[in-house]
Amino acid sequence: MRSIRIIHAADLHLDSPFQALSAAKASVRREEQGELLAALAALAADESADLMLLSGDLLDSGNTYYETGEALLRSLAGVPCPVFIAPGSHDCWTERSPWARLDLPENVHVFHENAVHFVSVPSADARVYGAAFTDRNAPALLRGFHAERRAGVYNLLCLHGEVGNPDSLCNPISSEDLAASGIDYAALGGMHSASGLQRSGNTWYAWPGCAEGHGFDECGEKTVNIVELDGEDARLRTACIASRRYETLELDISDRDPLLLIHTSLPDDTVRDIYRITLTGEAESAPDLRKLHQNLDEMFFALELRDKTLLRRDIWDSAAEDSLRGLFLRRLRARFDAARDDSERDRIVQAARWGLAALDNAGEVCVHDHP
Repeated sequence: MRSIRIIHAADLHLDSPFQALSAAKASVRREEQGELLAALAALAADESADLMLLSGDLLDSGNTYYETGEALLRSLAGVPCPVFIAPGSHDCWTERSPWARLDLPENVHVFHENAVHFVSVPSADARVYGAAFTDRNAPALLRGFHAERRAGVYNLLCLHGEVGNPDSLCNPISSEDLAASGIDYAALGGMHSASGLQRSGNTWYAWPGCAEGHGFDECGEKTVNIVELDGEDARLRTACIASRRYETLELDISDRDPLLLIHTSLPDDTVRDIYRITLTGEAESAPDLRKLHQNLDEMFFALELRDKTLLRRDIWDSAAEDSLRGLFLRRLRARFDAARDDSERDRIVQAARWGLAALDNAGEVCVHDHP
C-alpha cells in the first residue's frame, strides 16, 4: 500500500461566544476565525495532503453568521484534496442546519446519516467511513460495526464521539469498538485536549483537541493533526494554526513588587494572547489592580487580573473605627463569630476583603475592556 497523508482537525467551534472576553473583543475573535479556516486550507496545500478529515463541531451551533458561512465556503474550496465532515453535537446535521443550506464545494462531503457508511476515494486508495449527529445526542455508532477489508485500500473513519465513557450520550466509543472496527485510522472529535496517536488492536486513532482555545479551560498551544499512514504503520505530527492562545499565570507577590514580578515572569511576546494573572501571597494591603492594568494593558490582547492575596494585618483591625469602614467590619465580624464552620468563616473573610477593596477603590477582579 502506498503512503497517504491526512489533515485531521475538529472542534473549531466557529462563532463561539468567547464569554471570557468583552463583547467588542469577542466580535474580533469571531472575525479572526476566518483566518483559522484559511490556515487549515494552507496547511493542506503545504503538506500535499491526500485527505482532510474534520470530525465535528466545526460550528458552535446550528446558527452561524453569514460571514462565517462565506469564510467556510471559501476555505473549503481552497483545500486541494477531498474534505470529509462528520457533524457533531454542536453542529448536528438537520435539514435546516448550515450543512444542508450551504452550497458546499464539490471536494467536500458531509456525512448526514446517524449510521456509519463509506465513500470511496480512489485518488487516496481509501474508503472514508463516517456518520453524523442528527441531534445533540447520538447512540454508540461503532458498536457492532466492522469495515470490509480490501487489498490496497485504507479504511478511514471520521467521527465525533466520546472515548472511554460508556455512559456518554454523545456516541460513546470504547477501545474494544475501535479494535473490532477494521479501521486503519480513526479521526475522532469531541475531546478538547489532544490525545496523541493511540492504538487499539490494529486500529490507530486520535483526537486533535480544539484547534484554538476559547476560554481559560483551554490554555496553551492548540494544534491539528498531520497523520501519515504507510501500510500498517502510522505517524502523527501536529501543527499550530491558531492566531491567539489563552494562558494563566499565578504569582506569589509576598515581599515583591507586583508590576516588576509580572514583567519578569512573562514570556517575551504576549501581545496576541489572552491572560489571566492571579496574585497570591501576603501583602500589607490589597494590590491596586486598576493601576496594574494601566501599566500592563498594551502587553496583551486581553487581560484579567485576580487578587487572592492575604492581608498581613488582622482584617478586623479597623472594626472599632467610627466610620463606614468600621460599621461594615463590625457587622461582618458579628456574622463571623456566629459562623457554624471554617468554610462559612472563610466566605465572610473574603466578603470583608472585597468590601474593603471597594472602599479603597480597588477591585478583586479586574478585566480590561476597551471597545
